[in-house]
Amino acid sequence: MSIIQPEIEVVDRAIESVRYLEHGWPTELCRWHSHREYELHLITETRGKAFVGDYIGDFNPGSLFLTGPNLPHNWITDEVYSDPVKVRDMMVQFSQSSLDRLATAFPEFLDLRPMLTLAQSGIEFVGFNPTFAQGHLEAIRDSKGPERIVALLRFLIRVNEHAEKKALSVMKIVQPEGGSKQTRIAEVINHIVKNFADDISVDLAAQKAGMSTTSFSRNFQAVTGHRFVEFVNRVRIGQACGMLYATDEPISAICYDVGFQNLANFNRQFLKMKEMTPSAYRDFARHELASKGTRAS
Repeated sequence: MSIIQPEIEVVDRAIESVRYLEHGWPTELCRWHSHREYELHLITETRGKAFVGDYIGDFNPGSLFLTGPNLPHNWITDEVYSDPVKVRDMMVQFSQSSLDRLATAFPEFLDLRPMLTLAQSGIEFVGFNPTFAQGHLEAIRDSKGPERIVALLRFLIRVNEHAEKKALSVMKIVQPEGGSKQTRIAEVINHIVKNFADDISVDLAAQKAGMSTTSFSRNFQAVTGHRFVEFVNRVRIGQACGMLYATDEPISAICYDVGFQNLANFNRQFLKMKEMTPSAYRDFARHELASKGTRAS
């Protein structure tokens, strides 16, 4: 399977300083990428894994994230979802420079600065009302010119007031334009995410990146915050979580489906990352789905 090339998105701010986007699932737009703009991103359908800098965690309908400039990110819906979704993501992108100029004219907007600084590592707004978030994004989508700017500012003020802001990436990873090493690492990350069940060795990954194994290992950890094997295991455990709560497949079969070679290692890695056994996770997640909880473990 061919590797999706990482993309640096460029927003033409001469045309619009606030850009609204939405897309369904599956989509070719889902890839490990970065851009110079902030992105306020709402998941409206499906569950899966969020990749933000060195962070790998769960998302579900209603999850709201803010990513800062040049912070690589991606949202991967669990493979157990087979039916297409018309709108999975609603998002708005805006620039640092626009807000800086606004704060120069109106110093009160400096109150947003701590949140925007935290967004360099990525933020999840835990427990933010999803209906409220969707309403704000629809207002941005349906307005133009100054009204769109005002609608964005209203939304930023509301999320800034939200108490539970979860910082995501331990390292403030940036993927600068023309960063060849990070670009090659991003290609390997895409390959891992799309081919997680394959036998993926560090030597093969280094070859794909055009680096020596030593150089690749050092650069991979610098970019992702994880050793190569740990990162692969995290992706596989993430896929296993989706299969556990959405299928009745035996745990032993899921172990091999996601790429682990023996059940003992699968159970050990799962317990290490999720702090519960696969069977306990299945029970917990299904109870959560039945009660329509808003967060995945």
